[in-house]
Amino acid sequence: MTHGLRLGLSVKRHLLQRRSLVGVLASTAAAALAVGGVSAPAAAADVQSRQWYLDAMHAEEMWKASTGAGIKVAVIDTGVNASTPSLEGQVLKGFDASEMKGEATDDYSGHGTTMAELIAGTGEGGGVKGLAPDAKIIPMRVSNTEQQNKNKVNAFDVQDAIRAAADSDAQIISMSFGSDYIQTGQREAVQYAQSKGKLFFAAVGNNAKTGNKKQYPAAFPEVVGVGGIDQNGRAGDYSQHGDVVDLSAPGNDIPGWCDKTFKSYCDASGTSNSAALASASAALIWSEHPDWTANQVLRVMIESAAQAKGTKAGTVSSYLGHGVIRPNAHLSRGVGKPGDPDINPLTNEKTLNTKASSKPSAAASPQEQQGQQDKSGDKVAVAGTSKDSESSRTGLLVGGAAVIVIAAAGAIAVARKRRTT
Repeated sequence: MTHGLRLGLSVKRHLLQRRSLVGVLASTAAAALAVGGVSAPAAAADVQSRQWYLDAMHAEEMWKASTGAGIKVAVIDTGVNASTPSLEGQVLKGFDASEMKGEATDDYSGHGTTMAELIAGTGEGGGVKGLAPDAKIIPMRVSNTEQQNKNKVNAFDVQDAIRAAADSDAQIISMSFGSDYIQTGQREAVQYAQSKGKLFFAAVGNNAKTGNKKQYPAAFPEVVGVGGIDQNGRAGDYSQHGDVVDLSAPGNDIPGWCDKTFKSYCDASGTSNSAALASASAALIWSEHPDWTANQVLRVMIESAAQAKGTKAGTVSSYLGHGVIRPNAHLSRGVGKPGDPDINPLTNEKTLNTKASSKPSAAASPQEQQGQQDKSGDKVAVAGTSKDSESSRTGLLVGGAAVIVIAAAGAIAVARKRRTT
């Protein structure tokens, strides 16, 4: 067999493995609720009224302390449309790893733009308001299954995008994509990003009902896997569970662009939303403490998270991980301590580098390669799955806003293994 033929088969096999890449994407199918386009002021205003998690997370109070200024987030997705009213002036020069026609700002589905708006949207024109409205977005475009089926694409675009994000000015990497397979070179790219001091969040996936197979890169120990919760503080029945879940964030019924025409918003549920909101939460904290390392930001997110009722030290929820993100607990009340700048709080291991760096590595270019109370007296959240019985509900607070949550037997106190791959 010739080298050319072997290479061709390898690339083909790699693309076939990536067919499940869009399994993490939030669905905007017929069941989704269209809430109007930004061109109609009344309908557009309704978009922000549907952002229930902003009240639940007490965003207005948080924004008095931090809005994410000075923080850049690399969004690895379908591209980011920099021309939506909510993203004008928010998007920096990015990188198209897909090698398809167009640039990083050419969003072929609307998904990447939605993720960017959830993170850093200004809300102008009645668009989606981001949780960290003064953060900036660096788009990193990769292909999805549909694009792979009809276009010639770079078979290694995910790892190339991760490396480009690692070499960029971004402190945070947000990725709402995933695959059942460990793709060639991806683990090394993720390790490279950690070595550059980046904080990497990824969606754990939406296939809890259909196999619950680990998704990568969320399952890598260097990456913070984020699960999804609903308006009642319960883990979404779609949200994958197990030791892959490190933190959880709102994921249900969140407005985003219906499609690539950018004419209207639709409500959709998925861990894609959760990963973006976790990334935005990190941006808020890091902006307030610019001298902290990724390890310190993550440790504060873990310590300030709303943990499961009855959780003992050293154990975490199979559905929530270390808990539901609660940046307001830290920003408004100082919950959570940064701790050792060099130790990753997920693995308890020292990282190769701690300070986020934008200096490229010559040897690794992208082309090559919840109840409890905190000291304030505010109660925190507990959650199980969305199928738990109504009789076990308890009303508690997350970030000062009331939510209904569930403590379900078997959904908590799952021993957390130190992840290795």
